[in-house]
Amino acid sequence: MNIELPGPIRRADPGDWRKVADITAEAFAEDPVNSWLFGSQTAIRASFRALARDIYTREGFCHLAGDDGATMWLGPGQSGDMGAIATARFALAQLIQGSIGGLKRAMRAGEIMAAHHPREPHCYLFTIGTRQSARGKGLGKTLLAPVLQACDAQAIPCYLENSNPDNHGFYAHHGFARKEVFACGEGGPPLEAMWREPQ
Repeated sequence: MNIELPGPIRRADPGDWRKVADITAEAFAEDPVNSWLFGSQTAIRASFRALARDIYTREGFCHLAGDDGATMWLGPGQSGDMGAIATARFALAQLIQGSIGGLKRAMRAGEIMAAHHPREPHCYLFTIGTRQSARGKGLGKTLLAPVLQACDAQAIPCYLENSNPDNHGFYAHHGFARKEVFACGEGGPPLEAMWREPQ
């Protein structure tokens, strides 16, 4: 995809996986779904580090706004499937930094999300987040806009799972509409699947 990034935003290199993950983990520290899945900030950070390292900075594309904000995306045709080695590293990280229960919940949530994931070509926004100190400054919009503009220009829809009801308005403002709501696991909080047609 041809994405024109404004000055404050740059594409993350594979070596930036730790920075992408740690910004994201801070942004998702109080997220209902991640808190239920993993139970601690340490385990949440371990999860995002594994995913950023093995999937999103390598197979997808990530953007950074200095040390203040980050996104993780998959483009059309990028599956993001975890191979055996990546799955093993994710599991090991959770067993060390989290718990066996958190690992089981995370793996089940991944299966559920995959079952609900749209099959038609689209851009998938896995995460967008900012440091707590950078909130309320419009950085989320700055991070999101270049990809949405590229998708509009190339007639590509976008998809995400909103894990925090407080963020519904932000996504709706940017053209995302509720597709469905489903639980991330038995007894777990809901995920709001949202779809955006090119505009």
